Amino acid sequence: MRSLVKIAALAVMIASAAPALAEIGRVKSNVGAASVNRSGRTVAVAPGVQLEPGDILVTGRDGRLGVTFVDGTRFAVGPNSRVTLTEFQFDRTRQSGSFVTSVDRGSLGVVSGSIAKSRRDAMRVRTPTSMLGVRGTRFVVDVP
Repeated sequence: MRSLVKIAALAVMIASAAPALAEIGRVKSNVGAASVNRSGRTVAVAPGVQLEPGDILVTGRDGRLGVTFVDGTRFAVGPNSRVTLTEFQFDRTRQSGSFVTSVDRGSLGVVSGSIAKSRRDAMRVRTPTSMLGVRGTRFVVDVP
């Protein structure tokens, strides 16, 4: 009877646990004022900080961030930027997924990875005035 209660308690704990978000990438480098906004909280930035879907990368006047994602995509976030990692899904087995990023202001240099090469429009970058479909390349987005 006692073990049955323990098993039931364990099942309740597992069922009520919040699902952990998977790591989608990591900060590789940072210079100057830079932070990650996660669900309204500011996370201190340092090399190795894990990124999650929905994170907002923010840099100040002298800030820069280098980020590498699990699909091999690399970001260089320039000064005075605000970049939202809106959607990121990646299947490591099939090397495919979807990646949507929003650049509200500032600059973003991108070297695309496996997601952009997996299918047409798998990777997209939004700006306040446009939507870019990425086909596997390198590019820079600058939003004044």
